[in-house]
Amino acid sequence: MRAIHQFTAGYANGDAISNEARVLRAMFRSWGAASDIFCEKKRILPELRKDARDLAEAAEAIRPGDVVVLHLSIGSPANEIFARLKCRKVILYHNITPPEFFRGIQAEIEAHLKTGIEQIRALAGVADLNLAVSAFNARELAAMGYRDVRVMPMHLDRGQWEGPLDRRVLEEFDDGKTNILFVGRGAPNKRIEDLLFTLYYVQRYTDPDARLIHVGSYAGLERYHALLRTKAVELKLRNVVFAGSVPPDALRAYYKAATLFLCMSEHEGFCIPLIEAMAHRVPVAAFAAAAVPDTMDGAGVLVREKRFDVLAELVARIAGDAALREAIIAAQSARVQRYLNQDFEQMWKRILPA
Repeated sequence: MRAIHQFTAGYANGDAISNEARVLRAMFRSWGAASDIFCEKKRILPELRKDARDLAEAAEAIRPGDVVVLHLSIGSPANEIFARLKCRKVILYHNITPPEFFRGIQAEIEAHLKTGIEQIRALAGVADLNLAVSAFNARELAAMGYRDVRVMPMHLDRGQWEGPLDRRVLEEFDDGKTNILFVGRGAPNKRIEDLLFTLYYVQRYTDPDARLIHVGSYAGLERYHALLRTKAVELKLRNVVFAGSVPPDALRAYYKAATLFLCMSEHEGFCIPLIEAMAHRVPVAAFAAAAVPDTMDGAGVLVREKRFDVLAELVARIAGDAALREAIIAAQSARVQRYLNQDFEQMWKRILPA
């Protein structure tokens, strides 16, 4: 049987694309196909070096009848090697963040993103099959010259939100306070500062004891983290928690303690935490940017304008109105079930090139 391999720009724990690659690898192997994940060795976390193969081995390991799926998300040598391969090729586009979000904050990431945009344009017409994880991403590829782009949603694993909870997190944060939660990388496009501005209005006008919790890594973006901490001090905010990257049991505990999930991000290719929060029965309010409306799919509360005084009232209403909370949660649960009811395995079997 032919092999079905994958290329990623990086390979880590807690990373959405890495998680997706692992889920797909398990599925491909269950079909009896040889399946490995290739990544630049320096981009593989040291503890995961036995779980992925060095990208330098790919050209020799991959045969003409094999299929390679490229997870396209940023500038990377993986994109160039993929273009030169003599095999069946599939692009799975996760989106690329506009470089201007990182200008003046992280020049290296800005450069990688600029390179990524150039590489994406160059890859148009290279693959046998072009896929995108959201309709928003599909439209973006089409605008760059890709033809017949199809939507292939991310294959989420219930194990990402089911399992034991970290009791220490619950003891500290499940204390009756209003907990405004956001989960996602600490990156400028996520607009963490807008969460701080929202908390300012919440604490000043509706709930002085409210707490903001951000779970996500600032690795490589320490300058942005420092700017956020400075802003929190300037605004005289209390109860701001930068939890950083946490293990799955702690993440589940933060969702359990959350009063609502608030996303002010201005660029998302999908945003898995929106689905995770819904699965945890946490009311979601999110700014209607990029792929967020696609992912929400009529559930939760879409925010069309960043009026922080109005957002403070929304937080208070969701926190204090039990009937409203239950109505939001019911619609979200239906959205999660619609998502999980998709037969991802059959979708992949039907769509992969012969």
